[in-house]
Amino acid sequence: MPSPKPPYPAEFREQKVELARAGRGLKQLSPEFGVSANAIRNWIHQADGRVVRAVPPRVGEALPLSGAERQELAELRRRLRQVQMERDILAKATAWFAGKSERTSTTSTNS
Repeated sequence: MPSPKPPYPAEFREQKVELARAGRGLKQLSPEFGVSANAIRNWIHQADGRVVRAVPPRVGEALPLSGAERQELAELRRRLRQVQMERDILAKATAWFAGKSERTSTTSTNS
């Protein structure tokens, strides 16, 4: 059984990512440097902070979150809690004012 290829050095990968971003096509870079186009595509995704998976996710399976996505999720959850608290306060205030107006309302006897 053949031994697996050692991973490409980080500097080599960064150079190929920069060449691809500069406009060189993946199909052009692939044979020139002996690297598959898919490997270069994965390196670009990794450099962008995207998650690269060898196997596509199954239906209903969640992908891991990047650091920026985790931060955004935490901020959105915090804002959701704040809005829910404000909604609950407004609902209680509405109920209180509705109950108060029923007790203080008088029927007019003017005909």
